[in-house]
Amino acid sequence: MACNHNCESCSSNCGERSAAPKFHTESAVKNIIGIVSGKGGVGKSLTTSLLAVELRRKGFRTSILDADITGPSIPKMFGLHEGVLSDGHLIMPAISKNGTKVISMNLCLQNENEPVVWRGPVLAGVIQQFYEEVNWGVTDYMFVDMPPGTGDVPLTIFQSLPLKGIIIVTTPQELVSMIVAKALRMAELMNIPVLGIVENMSYFECDNCGKKHYIFGQSNIDQTAKTYGISTIARLPIVPGLAELCDEGKIEDFNAEKYLEPLINSLCNE
Repeated sequence: MACNHNCESCSSNCGERSAAPKFHTESAVKNIIGIVSGKGGVGKSLTTSLLAVELRRKGFRTSILDADITGPSIPKMFGLHEGVLSDGHLIMPAISKNGTKVISMNLCLQNENEPVVWRGPVLAGVIQQFYEEVNWGVTDYMFVDMPPGTGDVPLTIFQSLPLKGIIIVTTPQELVSMIVAKALRMAELMNIPVLGIVENMSYFECDNCGKKHYIFGQSNIDQTAKTYGISTIARLPIVPGLAELCDEGKIEDFNAEKYLEPLINSLCNE
């Protein structure tokens, strides 16, 4: 393919690409994990938040870079509504009740309901500012909540950040194979490891009888994971109270360890 000299829209790692931007020297981020999916509405932001919360409970210093610029939802889940501030040199991330650091476009707007109507290169530039111009301090695990698909923003993150790997989020519908395949193909092209899969809305467990009901049908997630050589799978059920906590900005009050335990253990042991 002929080069158009526009690195922002290219997935190749040729010699023309300039050195990747880096975190500011005041930031020490040890593990960066991208949360991705081939489509929207599957629960990437929920998974991002719950993983940050659970690892924070274990004593790790966690942060979230909300890279879904046009559809940010992380601040609302954590009850963060005040805008971020600057120390005159760097942007200071918002800090949740339990200590998770968060940067999001919603925290940079005068009105959090204001839409962001920008083209891809501008969005990519904002993401670059989020890691170059924010004082993240010392962070053990940074989770990057990506927008769906394989456009400019995911491409910018894959090319610019030293990702430890990605976690793919999906749902039980038949589209699961296609969703996973798209995310895996992009990760393969960019030489990014896949750390695991989270199946959101996997089932509903009855409070009375304890029986699991597969509202969207039983998935083939195990076979799909086996096909692509992914050993770590976590299943997040439909929990009515969880949606209410997210709406109230109290996601840190929910304990998801028993659902995400395989993935949490894998992250902690690496």
